[in-house]
Amino acid sequence: MNDHRIFAIGDIHGCRTKLDRLLQKIDWRPEDHEELVFLGDYIDRGPDSYGVVETVIELKNRYRNLVTLLMGNHEQMFINFITGLEDIPLNANGVSWTMRSYNQNSPFPVSHLNFYQDLKLYYETESHIFVHAGLRPGVALDQQNEQDFLWIRDEFLASEFDFGKTVVFGHTPFKEPFILPGRAGLDTGAVFGGPLTCLEVVQGRLIHD
Repeated sequence: MNDHRIFAIGDIHGCRTKLDRLLQKIDWRPEDHEELVFLGDYIDRGPDSYGVVETVIELKNRYRNLVTLLMGNHEQMFINFITGLEDIPLNANGVSWTMRSYNQNSPFPVSHLNFYQDLKLYYETESHIFVHAGLRPGVALDQQNEQDFLWIRDEFLASEFDFGKTVVFGHTPFKEPFILPGRAGLDTGAVFGGPLTCLEVVQGRLIHD
């Protein structure tokens, strides 16, 4: 089993200042092949979605395979909105905040469009499964559907189903990290006044901005 450190970061929602503080605190060492996994929901509701996306794009470009970027439901909605696949009211789910952030930095960068289109639905290691929202109990990982990866809540949270690995997820905000056997929920409501949370998954150490 790999024993190098992996850091997973929960929902950011445009809170670039909190992201910058957290990245300074986690002692991530890419030179030692340590990994960084983002669980999605980089945008909406917070003041600087553009800046958050710029930051994670820079990290991905610099460190390549050591940085994994997962899709959240807010990225799914936004890419559908800007490509015309879905008509979403600007006052829904904080989209207006994201559009305001992009309008201040127009035109829309090709690098950002590529970012949204390249996001992964999940990432799996020998001991963990990283996903935005969760997994449907009783369904094999390769049989899960996109809707559940991005949106599932109660069916996943209330289940004691053993997926064989610890599932690290965001999406559902908690005042404190949701830590149970086989589960680690890291959305601690950064955009609602809570901290931005990171889990060092091998050691189980929690870090907040």
